[in-house]
Amino acid sequence: MDELKKRVKVFVNDRKWKKYHTPKNLAESISIEAAELLEEFQWKSEEEIGRLLEDFEKKKSVEEEIADVMIYCLSLANRLDINVSESVIEKLESNKEKYPVEEFKGKYHKPEI
Repeated sequence: MDELKKRVKVFVNDRKWKKYHTPKNLAESISIEAAELLEEFQWKSEEEIGRLLEDFEKKKSVEEEIADVMIYCLSLANRLDINVSESVIEKLESNKEKYPVEEFKGKYHKPEI
């Protein structure tokens, strides 16, 4: 993860884009790119999605949208000095407590608070 963050940082710095990469702008960009990813699947059945992902060019388009989301997420993490690896591990630990295997294995429902 650190290597990816470094590569994103170099890419942004080489282009002198840091002044545009405010937390607000990056969060907006994440949302926009996530919407573009969602658009790849909009109105498609699971069967249609399966066929879509068998098509090299269409799957490549999905991969590129995922990459765009990740790049903006990593750029936001750089801007806010967030250790993504630690954050993900901490969140997974929190989710383990929130969604214990015994209660949630094979099913999903909102946990009672």
